[in-house]
Amino acid sequence: MSDDTPPDPSSDASRESPDPSLASSPDSSPEGIREWLTWLRRTDHGAVVFAREVASSALMVAVVGLVLFGASGVWPPMVAVESGSMEPHMERGDLVFLMDEGRLAPAYATGETGVVTYRVGKERGFRKSGSYGDVIVYRPDGREETTPIIHRARFWVNDSENWYRKANPKYLAGDNCAEVTHCPAPNAGFVTLGDNNELYDQAVGRSRPVRPSWVRGTAELTIPELGHVRLAVSGN
Repeated sequence: MSDDTPPDPSSDASRESPDPSLASSPDSSPEGIREWLTWLRRTDHGAVVFAREVASSALMVAVVGLVLFGASGVWPPMVAVESGSMEPHMERGDLVFLMDEGRLAPAYATGETGVVTYRVGKERGFRKSGSYGDVIVYRPDGREETTPIIHRARFWVNDSENWYRKANPKYLAGDNCAEVTHCPAPNAGFVTLGDNNELYDQAVGRSRPVRPSWVRGTAELTIPELGHVRLAVSGN
């Protein structure tokens, strides 16, 4: 037996029409933290898209920085070369990746400093940044407020040592120790030299012999030109 009773239109309408209380207006604002986060992630609003891209880039930079710090043990892990004193191996505007001098240091490094000098490097065939020995980044006289210097560690001197005969006379501006600045050595440390400079840093009074505690790290990798952005931001 068939049911000839016509369907009730009101019942279909009630099934197909959503509850007005559940419908969201396109002009309604997000409510609650979850809705706001979803909106911020998906909206095409220009200002929000820009802020989202900036935040994403900043996060990527932070992640890369943390990875480099973990690998190098130095913060910041990179420095920009500000002068031509290390040419041709490093030029102004190059970006240099640093590493803690104690990491991966060979057994013939100077004492517990982790630094291999030019003299020892030449004997052992140890080369960094185009020549023998380590290139170090150090604070002149240990002063925190001064710009760090990136030069090669040439040899080690002991406290009160007359290091005139140990030095290469080509890089001295005197005929004996008394005529050379910081000779005898006022403290134990490294005598340093820019590969493109004519005189030792200590011989011109740029710094006393570099104590190990003044060293920020050793130069491990040079990326040409990439440091210009950093120099521009810092006004150099």
